[in-house]
Amino acid sequence: MSNHQHTLIIDGTSGISGDMTVAALLDLGASEEHLREQLATLPVDGFTIAVTRANKHGIDACDFDVHLAEELENHDHDMAWLFGNEAAAEHTHEHEHHHDHGGHEHEHCHEHTHEHDHEAHGHDHEDHHHAHHHHHRSLADVTAIIDGSQLSDGAKRRALAIFTALAAAEAKAHGKTPDTVMFHEVGAVDSIVDVCSVAICLDDLGIEDVVVESLSEGHGTIRCAHGLMPIPVPAVVNLCQAGNIALTPAPVAGELVTPTGAAIVTALRTSDQLPSRYHIEAVGYGAGKRPYEGCSGTLRCLLVHADA
Repeated sequence: MSNHQHTLIIDGTSGISGDMTVAALLDLGASEEHLREQLATLPVDGFTIAVTRANKHGIDACDFDVHLAEELENHDHDMAWLFGNEAAAEHTHEHEHHHDHGGHEHEHCHEHTHEHDHEAHGHDHEDHHHAHHHHHRSLADVTAIIDGSQLSDGAKRRALAIFTALAAAEAKAHGKTPDTVMFHEVGAVDSIVDVCSVAICLDDLGIEDVVVESLSEGHGTIRCAHGLMPIPVPAVVNLCQAGNIALTPAPVAGELVTPTGAAIVTALRTSDQLPSRYHIEAVGYGAGKRPYEGCSGTLRCLLVHADA
């Protein structure tokens, strides 16, 4: 691999989601102030972000959360709804967002975020408790939002690369083309904020190389815009195939790798091999939102200097 000063190693043993990645990068030292300034230039409304601390299985971690206006809210943290089990334990994180994770307790586990934006986007889910009409965003819509912001050229490039990878994966799953497929969950405001935040933080940290050996994934089913889907969901399957990402089965009933998380790796990974020698400059932990047994619920990222 190349010998850049700023190499990021993403540890995928607990899966990955968008919000977990943002949190880990902030914990590594990316500027929260700069992130807020950049996000304020996105031409979308109805969201705020919260950066706090959380203890996950004894590990102190950063927690990144996107709070949505009521009309944009989704059910990403509603564990019973997500996994089709009305008797499931209550979700512990309030939220809102997606939080993607994977694993993460809130997190977004899945990026299957359900945005209830009656004005512009979102998705239709059939649950009778949540019968809202949702619109959807295309890749062109998301591209216009990113291009209309004041993000740096590097951050825009990475954000667009992530959404382009997502569009290709979703198009393959639905028999569409990247230009005609409509994003459901990942076109929601919280997912757009997650992706742009990852790009902004990577740019702020000056990271050039991104190393991810493999990703751990759980099992079972999860509910998204198209009903209950097997884990990994179709978009994640297609992204892992496209990015040649190795998956390691984990003893976890639930989704550890969200579409956004898989797209981050597919679009931005520069190597699947650890440097032969490296010095750790900083470590960051990003908290997930979903409470899964047998999973740390944190994403660890290392900022390293790789020896020649």
